[in-house]
Amino acid sequence: MSTKTHTHGLESSGIQLDPALPICQSDLPLDWYQKEFKPYAEEYLALPDRKPKTVLDWLDGYVRPAQAHFGDQLLLVAHFYMGGEIVKLVERYGGAVADSYQLALAATRHPEAKVIVESAVHFMAEAIAILAGEDQAVWITNPKAGCTMEMLAKDYMVLPVAEQMIERYGEKLCVIAYMNTSGRLKALAGRTGGAVCTSSNAAKVVQWALKQGKKVFFVPDQHLGRNTAAQVGLSQERVVALRDPQVLRGGFRFDDSAAVGGLRALDNAQMILWGSFCGVHTIFEPRHVRYWQERGYRVLVHPESRLEVVEAANGFGSTNYLWDAVAKAAPGSRLAIGTEGHFVRNAREQGRLRGVEVVHLADIPDPSFQSSGCGCATMSRNDPPHLAGMLDLLRRGTPPDANRVLAGDSVDERSGARERLDGAERALLVAQARASLERMIEITEATGG
Repeated sequence: MSTKTHTHGLESSGIQLDPALPICQSDLPLDWYQKEFKPYAEEYLALPDRKPKTVLDWLDGYVRPAQAHFGDQLLLVAHFYMGGEIVKLVERYGGAVADSYQLALAATRHPEAKVIVESAVHFMAEAIAILAGEDQAVWITNPKAGCTMEMLAKDYMVLPVAEQMIERYGEKLCVIAYMNTSGRLKALAGRTGGAVCTSSNAAKVVQWALKQGKKVFFVPDQHLGRNTAAQVGLSQERVVALRDPQVLRGGFRFDDSAAVGGLRALDNAQMILWGSFCGVHTIFEPRHVRYWQERGYRVLVHPESRLEVVEAANGFGSTNYLWDAVAKAAPGSRLAIGTEGHFVRNAREQGRLRGVEVVHLADIPDPSFQSSGCGCATMSRNDPPHLAGMLDLLRRGTPPDANRVLAGDSVDERSGARERLDGAERALLVAQARASLERMIEITEATGG
């Protein structure tokens, strides 16, 4: 079979498929697939096993013809967090596996790519679409792939509160929107003269805003916000989190009930945090860190973890930071990594190839801990049938419109129902959201990436 891939000059992450191990994607029930994808799912479910040769022989029948049809105009992308070895499959076919910052730049860095197929979450695909050219189309293999943190910071929850804050603080308020937000909140950041950030550049972006004397409204992750504040030397007394968005699944009044300490604390704050969080990263506790450190492991965590966990760890950083730590660790090193479970499993396999031991921070063989490292279920809704189906349908010229991603799209992760802006609304959103993304890029590139 042909082994030609279309790499677009992208650097390999080093993720490899082990032919001796089965592909561990948990098979999704057939009724989870869109009707257009069910034939591919039925074929996949009928395969005799999940070993790489079996799955790849089947995938080749769909992926290779699509690559031959589109040539270098086709670009496949995935995030490090995707489960079930989908990242390995995407890279095996010459795609890009990267963190959210690099993925956001996929279209602008590869203008030759006219058909971009993303096996990740909707907000990442939307970020690509915001920066894409008019001749570039972005498609997502499963529009229901989402993020629990982003689900607690929908525009209908955040915008009513933000408007009250803008009325109270005026031009002094600057919104910093984490990449894990919809385009509608990225547009809010642009409208207030703010910027987008990722976990790799949050400190640079927040520092930039504070140097301008701005009052930062950080959306959506309260823990990344608090860790970033500590990183830039901001007193925690000047950092205030708004009430838990789970209490009211909609906007609430920005008054004395909005946060501990009321309006006095909010007025005095330099950073106001939306109260969202990542369910995967908040399972970690300082005692997890101590357990592995006492056994000679170096503990590294993602900054979506709680502040006390980050402070106890030996290091913290983005998925790119964590992956590089494994790739550069000396043989014989022992690392305990606190982040999403699929990522750690891939890191463990890569570490094994280099004589580096990698464990998940929460996977402790002591029943008193009652914890285990889990993968993000909402992020991991992409699997081989979605990839095969999306590429085959694109090649045939019959891709489902539900999988096309345009800036401003709002998708319900449960039902798949989509709300799409009209042309004028989308144009305004793109202008504002693009401004916030380009500001992030400018800040990041100016300080050495």
